[in-house]
Amino acid sequence: MGVTTEPAIERDAVLHAVSSAVLAVTRHLSVREVLQVIVRSARALINARYAALGVPDDDGSFAEFVAEGVSDKQWDAIGPLPRQHGMLAALLQDATPVRLPDIREDPRFGWWPSAHPVLKDFIGVPIRDADQVLGIIFLSNKRAPGGFTQEDQELLTLFAAHAAIALTNARLYERGRELTVVEERTRMARELHDAVTQKLFSLRLTAQAAASLVTSDPARAMAEIDRVQRLAGEALAELRAVIVELRPAELDRHGLAETLRKHVAVLDRLYPAAISFECASLGDLPPATEVTVLRVAQEAVHNALRHANATSIEVCLRTSGSCLRLEVRDDGDGFDAEPLASRGLGLVSMRDRAEAAGGSLLVTSEPEAGTTVRLEVPA
Repeated sequence: MGVTTEPAIERDAVLHAVSSAVLAVTRHLSVREVLQVIVRSARALINARYAALGVPDDDGSFAEFVAEGVSDKQWDAIGPLPRQHGMLAALLQDATPVRLPDIREDPRFGWWPSAHPVLKDFIGVPIRDADQVLGIIFLSNKRAPGGFTQEDQELLTLFAAHAAIALTNARLYERGRELTVVEERTRMARELHDAVTQKLFSLRLTAQAAASLVTSDPARAMAEIDRVQRLAGEALAELRAVIVELRPAELDRHGLAETLRKHVAVLDRLYPAAISFECASLGDLPPATEVTVLRVAQEAVHNALRHANATSIEVCLRTSGSCLRLEVRDDGDGFDAEPLASRGLGLVSMRDRAEAAGGSLLVTSEPEAGTTVRLEVPA
């Protein structure tokens, strides 16, 4: 049986340290969090007193700049974020690692504010995605004597390569969430136009008609005023539904089951219909699947509230084998399900969401017998 040599033990320890640092970074999806964890992990990995990371902008400054080893009070005393000058500019322009025994003696060194901590030994490495420099990470004042070594430089370069992947992933994730928000805002704008705006337009015309009939036909004017009250109530109900959708609970914080439970509870308080929620234990679900299920549930419940004259609505969520099943059942008016394609009710939107998630949507209904919307997606 072989004996593990000293260099092999040291190499394994180094790889384990890099692996732990990389895992700490990739657990986070917020760009700001990723930057902070990169700096914190690099500082611990190389055993430095100070660490910082700058993400350049297009105006000669930094879009993001985070540091470890400097207190908030020190930051306030230091002042504004650094510009792209001196050693920082050199790192950005050359995109190659720099390791110095004393940064103050390098001709590329510029200056730092009077409250800035004194830096001596220095190591800086670019964070690159192909030819693009995403940022620079630099460490100073190694805690162990002798300053930074060639091994430290290689270790930091290896870590920076993995950090670039995590940072790119976080940016893509945030961009995806921004696009989702834009899509939802577009949908909500359509909802406002299709529902509330039309109601308000009818309300205005009816009020004008009532005003013109007050003296000539008081009885008919009263009928028009009654219609104004009814339309106002419908517009208020539509607006309430839109407001609820503008303020969904955060899926990332609460998960699908709790988010949907809170949504149903809010609707149950706002509307006279009894709305209940039942949920079996759910496992971990892909974020996109959670969004799909939540939006389909919202659409189905709101359809029942707006169009079905339902007194009872049941929302049920459970896993069945490899599928996640959502059912929304109401005891409302129902409708003829055969010409379903010609109906509104957001069915196109729900079916598009179901298909995009690799699932299916089934709507069953009969006049005077209520409606059931069933969504199945891979769990």
